[in-house]
Amino acid sequence: MKWAEGIDKLGLGLYFLLCIFAIANIYSVDQKLGEKQLIFFGISLFVGLVIFVGRSKFFENMSGIIYIGGVLLLIGLFPFGKEILGQKNWYKVGSFTMQPVEFAKIGTALMLANYVSGPEFNLKNMKSLLTTLAIVGIPAVVVLAIPDVGSMLVFIAFFIALYREGLNGLLFGVGFLFAGVFLISLAVDPIWVALTIVVIIGGWIAMNYYKMSWNVISISGIAGSVLVLCGLAFGSPYILEKLPKHQRERIEVLYKGEKAFRDTSGYNLLYSKTAIGSGGLLGKGYREGSVTQGKFVPEQETDYIFCTVGEEWGFAGSAVLIFCYMVFIGRIYYLAEQQKSSFNRVFGYCFASILLMHFTINLGMVMGLFPTVGIPLPFFSYGGSSLLAFSMMTFIFFKLNYSDKNSLV
Repeated sequence: MKWAEGIDKLGLGLYFLLCIFAIANIYSVDQKLGEKQLIFFGISLFVGLVIFVGRSKFFENMSGIIYIGGVLLLIGLFPFGKEILGQKNWYKVGSFTMQPVEFAKIGTALMLANYVSGPEFNLKNMKSLLTTLAIVGIPAVVVLAIPDVGSMLVFIAFFIALYREGLNGLLFGVGFLFAGVFLISLAVDPIWVALTIVVIIGGWIAMNYYKMSWNVISISGIAGSVLVLCGLAFGSPYILEKLPKHQRERIEVLYKGEKAFRDTSGYNLLYSKTAIGSGGLLGKGYREGSVTQGKFVPEQETDYIFCTVGEEWGFAGSAVLIFCYMVFIGRIYYLAEQQKSSFNRVFGYCFASILLMHFTINLGMVMGLFPTVGIPLPFFSYGGSSLLAFSMMTFIFFKLNYSDKNSLV
């Protein structure tokens, strides 16, 4: 069929596979929630069909309005939001709930793609750089103020797309350096961390002394960096102490282990790792997991849904699921790189990077490699807002890809 040419069958097939497998696992945790997720999936498919039969230019032309709408929905949470599980990041009308941050990510991706694909965009130009940072930073700051630290971290994904468009990779190195100093200073005496910073930077200066042209600016920059990093090292324990108790414990779990907080922030992680480990190679069988069926993990159908896979489908099932995600994300990156339109390419990179951040943080969280921050597993965690938002991004990109493949330009 000629009309089907340009539809990415591999990507679409993986989308259906992930969603159907997700519904089966949610059903295993809670039958009623599994049935509701099936309804959400049907709604997502209907919205996806509407997107696919519409005009592809709609998203580029309306990106500004969609972006502003997303930011306003986030701001509206402060007076009108409903607090659920300690976070005021939901709208609730009767039995209907909606998490606007999931849709704000769509608006940010579209707006960023629109601006970056413009003729005047150049990351080496300060105006372009500041505008780009503002597009990403405005919703990220609002989300952080809610506070929703987990969702705020996902906004880092947009910098991966910007790196493809020419953003200096040194910024990633600086970000990782600051994060590393903060985390290491919580486990090691800050004095030793500060001394290590001085020795490393001093060694680097010695090795590059004759290769660099020294001036007041370069010397001031290095000295300032040393002072900031050392200040962060000494300030990290203080910052940790000022965090709310539940957030502080979630970080401390990484150092002291979940058993030290088994009655509080470590409870979910303890039983999550127990469930995953008990699955063995092939798992206990569908709806046969004792941890899952015993309801030992609170909210298991949402952020901790992966432990259901580990317990009931074992290492083999978990490996297959991870492989499917990797292929799907890799496929989006590959298709994005093939786009003739820069708008399509940037949106594709934003979408794939959002998936990558969610996937990496969620799996790290349920296995104890990352603090619990409330990040859903794309297409897999229970929730209409999450499934609908990720489905919309999927169909928007596949629509853009379809139009690109059938374009005569």
